[in-house]
Amino acid sequence: MKKWIILAVVLTAGAVAVYLDHAGHIDLRATVKQGEKIVGEVVQSLSKDDAHAATKTADTPERVLAPAVSIATVKPEHFIEEIMVTGSLVAREEILIAPEVENLRVLTLLVEEGDSVEKGQVIATLERETLLAKRAQNDANLRRAEAAIAQARSRIRETEAVLVEAEAQLARAKPLQQRRILSDAIFDQRRAATSTARAQLATAKDGVLLAQAEKAQIEAQRREVVWNLSKTEIRAPTAGLITRRSARIGDQASGVKTAMFHLAKDGEIELEAAVIEPKLARVNRGQKVTVHVAGAGKVDGEVRLVSPEIDQATRLGRVRVFLGTNPQLRIGAFGRGTIIASRSEGLAVPLSAVLFKDGNAFVHKIVDGKVKSVTVELGLNSNTGVEITAGLKPGDIVVAKSGSFLRDGDAVRPILANQQVSEVR
Repeated sequence: MKKWIILAVVLTAGAVAVYLDHAGHIDLRATVKQGEKIVGEVVQSLSKDDAHAATKTADTPERVLAPAVSIATVKPEHFIEEIMVTGSLVAREEILIAPEVENLRVLTLLVEEGDSVEKGQVIATLERETLLAKRAQNDANLRRAEAAIAQARSRIRETEAVLVEAEAQLARAKPLQQRRILSDAIFDQRRAATSTARAQLATAKDGVLLAQAEKAQIEAQRREVVWNLSKTEIRAPTAGLITRRSARIGDQASGVKTAMFHLAKDGEIELEAAVIEPKLARVNRGQKVTVHVAGAGKVDGEVRLVSPEIDQATRLGRVRVFLGTNPQLRIGAFGRGTIIASRSEGLAVPLSAVLFKDGNAFVHKIVDGKVKSVTVELGLNSNTGVEITAGLKPGDIVVAKSGSFLRDGDAVRPILANQQVSEVR
């Protein structure tokens, strides 16, 4: 800077001298000498200023400003620990309604998706002609079996009479044969006739048993046909809400394929939600839940089931939140819930104020404008603040946004942070 000032003075003096020389008003040599004198005085003045500045710099040390940090005051707060869950709406208990009779054509469908039904209400009918024909055939077979039983019983009576006659003839023949009045051949014939009659009687009795067995089989077939006829009317097994209808008129009813109807028992809806593994242990049955459902707004619920299993791939646990029978809820809708895990009253600091080292939590406390690291114990936390159960007391000042650049004993300039710990919402 000094060189530039001297150069500017010299050039200015020279320019003035040249101009005046051409104008004939002043001697050039005298002007140059006068310029050199002026330059010398300027240089001498600048040298004195530099010397004065150097002396001042040596006498006054440079002031170094401390770094500014945002601070927060430790104070009691009301903590509510909330756990966020997300999932889809499902039926609390879903019942699949399928036909109990195979290969019958669907005649009518009496309900639509979204309809509420009562227990025992007819919701579809199947064709009955085939079963009616089987029942008529079964009736004929039953009458034939009854006739066979009557015939077998008549044969029993007939054979019993023959047996009585044969036994009488044999009894009369015995004394005659002993007195040699009746030949042995005739006696043997009468004895054989008696044995034959006994065998025929046994066969007749077996015929009755066989006819009765055939009748019992026919009656069982009839009961099956009658039961099948009763199942041509498909009824709701319980009261509830039809959530899906897969059947179509003219289809062949089959219980092996897709169910004809999906029924939400009593119309009760739940949120099947996923919870991250570290939070699952804090979820319990009966906890209150506020669920935001797309298209339905806010719905109050309650934790009904906490699954004992965690998915190994996603590391998520499953939770069922009971929501009731709100007609605005739709199966499959997305839901976002907030579970109130616990409540507490304690000292609060911002989440950004807590640091971790070697498994311990600590904060930077401000004491007389200097940093002091204090080990603390943590309680409940939220998205904005954390509860301090030990290590601090109300009114303490801590660094709101701590960092690894701060050390014990560092001087800082505290600045009140705008962010304050508030109740979790």
